[in-house]
Order: sequence, then C-alpha cells, then structure tokens
Amino acid sequence: MTEQLSKITQHQCENAPAQYSDLKALFLNCTLNRTPVLSHTRGVINIAKEIFEANGVQTKVIRPVDYDIPAGLGLDMSETPEWDKDDWPQLQKQIDETDILVLCTSVWLGEKSSVCNRVLERMYGYTHLLNEKGQYRDYGKVGATLITGNEDGVKHCAMNILFSLSHIGYTVPPQADAGWLGEVGPGPSYLDPGSGGPGNDFTNRNTTFLAWNCMHLARMLKDNGGIPGHGNQPDAWDAGCKTDFKNPEHKV
Repeated sequence: MTEQLSKITQHQCENAPAQYSDLKALFLNCTLNRTPVLSHTRGVINIAKEIFEANGVQTKVIRPVDYDIPAGLGLDMSETPEWDKDDWPQLQKQIDETDILVLCTSVWLGEKSSVCNRVLERMYGYTHLLNEKGQYRDYGKVGATLITGNEDGVKHCAMNILFSLSHIGYTVPPQADAGWLGEVGPGPSYLDPGSGGPGNDFTNRNTTFLAWNCMHLARMLKDNGGIPGHGNQPDAWDAGCKTDFKNPEHKV
C-alpha cells in the first residue's frame, strides 16, 4: 500500500462523512431455526450490525420464525375467520419504525426460505396504505439483503428480494446484497469449524460496502424528507392528475 493510499484509508476509517445516530436498522433473519438454535445467517448479519453500531445506528435483529405469522394479505389475519392469532402487526410496527431494513435468509433448493417469502407476502399486504405525502407507505426507507447457504442461489435470491423491496417502495442502494456460500452440496455452513466463512474476504468486503451504502442512502433520504411527493401519489392519479403522462391517443 502506498503512503498516499494509507493516509486516505486512515482518514476514511477515522472520519465518517455524516452522523448516523438518529438512524434505525432492522434485520429480519428469516432462518428456519427458532431462537436459540444456531443461525448461520446471523453470523453474516453480525458483520453489518457491528458496522452500523460503530457509527451510532440503532440496530435490532428479529427472527420471524419465532412468531405466529399466518398466510394472507390482511393487515391482521386474526380478524378474519381463517386465523385465531396473528403476530405480524407487531412485526410490521417495528418495520415501520426503521430507516434501514435488511431482509436476511438462508438458501434452500436455490430459493429464499419459506419464512422470507411469508414476510414479503405480509409486507405486500400493507402496500395499499399511504404515507403522509400520499405515496405508498414504504417510500423513503432503505432495503438490502444478506444471504447464506451451502448450495447455489445467492444472486437469484438477492434479485427476487431486492426487486420485491423496491416494488413496494423501498429504495435500494448500490451493492445492496451480500452473502456466503459453502461448497455446493452437503458441507459446512458459515459458522461451522473449518468453513472459512468468517474469514472470507469477498463476503466481508461486500457486507461492509452494503452497510455503508445503506447508511449513506438512509442519511440522504432522511435529510431530504424522503422521496419527493411529486408524480407518485396514487390518490392524485385517481383524481386526474397524470403528471406529464400523455395518453397514447394524444400522440401525434
């Protein structure tokens, strides 16, 4: 490392470009294992969590599998004839209070876990609600994903998760996915002895970039009041305000 690069590196490590202590980050660890069973996904979560906390971000990790989360798109499925209990509203409340949501999952059969899919389905059930600007409710929040497994599928899962978050209103920063895969097939998982997971430079680098990009984007969004409420309000569209949209029948 050259002396100049060494100085730049030291300066970056000692001087963050902003303050982040007013930000909140929530990790939804969609492992299949209930607490306190070991979660390998939590090992990767801890990398980003420690970076957030080192910069003052308030963090929380929740395993949705610890809760009773029925299938369905209702706000509270316990209010339907189908289910007697629904813990999702209390999880949704914590999602609503956060600036950065990192949706984390293990890989099974090349796909995100069933728990992760259920979480996205329940989040989708709230998308008809609007924020104070009249936008869909998740505008102004930052979304990212962390993934582990010992079979192929990290990028496939990341594409689906990040699309889903973006589709319901989350803003996705650059390099908003990171993960670790062991040897394809039966073998050690991330936290198993000899896996090489915690020392993997590629995973450590990408998870670090993810954490910082989430903080940078969350800072920009919060400082600027989120996404401008112009041209993206469903009620305004329904009222006839098409905001520069030209119907094809008007084309020359």
